[in-house]
Amino acid sequence: MKFAHWLVLGCVCLLPLAASAQWQWIDKNGKKVFSDQAPPPDVPEKNILRRSGTPPPRGGFTQAPAEAEAPEAAAAKSREAAAAPKPAGVDKELEEKTKKAQAEEKAKQAAEAEKNAKVKADNCDRARQGKATFDSGIRVAKVNAKGEREIMDDTARAAEQKRLQSIIESDCK
Repeated sequence: MKFAHWLVLGCVCLLPLAASAQWQWIDKNGKKVFSDQAPPPDVPEKNILRRSGTPPPRGGFTQAPAEAEAPEAAAAKSREAAAAPKPAGVDKELEEKTKKAQAEEKAKQAAEAEKNAKVKADNCDRARQGKATFDSGIRVAKVNAKGEREIMDDTARAAEQKRLQSIIESDCK
């Protein structure tokens, strides 16, 4: 019980973190703007201090004097890194994980198919045994809702034989 209380308390404490602003930029008047939406298109790239999904720089949102002088250089480096050709090869770990997941899925499907086949075989055996019992002409009794035994009449026997035959036809292939 105490674990649940701690879990709820932890979730409540994390809520303010999710609601914090994700974008930060300097507007045309030189003021810092914090928002959960992207800045307007007229804000130059060098004035965007923080983007959505990126952690804030160490030491808060303020820039050191050396960093404040070189935002264009940092932007140029990021453009060069984005323009650099990416390796064309497939990530081997990702490929192995994909193959492993596919193999697990196939094994799961095979196990499910085997389970279904076993259930069908069991249903087939039971239906054949029941049909043999009804075909033998032995009197068969069922228990009614009151808990009393009732002997099945000819129409009930015929209906049960028909039901068992349909099960045999569907499950005994």
